[in-house]
Amino acid sequence: VQLQASGGGLVQPGGSLRLSCAASEFTLDLDYYTIGWFRQAPGKEREGVSCISDSDSSTAYADSVKGRFTISRDNSKNTVYLQMNSLKPEDTAVYYCATCYACSDYGCYDPKYWGQGTQVTVSS
Repeated sequence: VQLQASGGGLVQPGGSLRLSCAASEFTLDLDYYTIGWFRQAPGKEREGVSCISDSDSSTAYADSVKGRFTISRDNSKNTVYLQMNSLKPEDTAVYYCATCYACSDYGCYDPKYWGQGTQVTVSS
């Protein structure tokens, strides 16, 4: 089972990126999974960024990204997205997606299957 995160890159402060988390339907039908996004900056612990539930597509966000990031899912494409706007240098990190047991106001619970990560660099 493998998730694939993509869409990272170099962007100037204030810019936008859209990350994608995809899986082959033959390995993982994301319709039935809660998905979370995480990030890890150099020298820092991994932190949860956002998650979206499988049942009602309810969402949750870390305080640091609220109002700037939006998570969504397109079940027809078996893909979950993370739209990132108003990016800041402190958003620089490797971003990962993972399946979650649940998504609550506290974030993704019990992540299990992980993607390989995509680098986001915010710099002028």
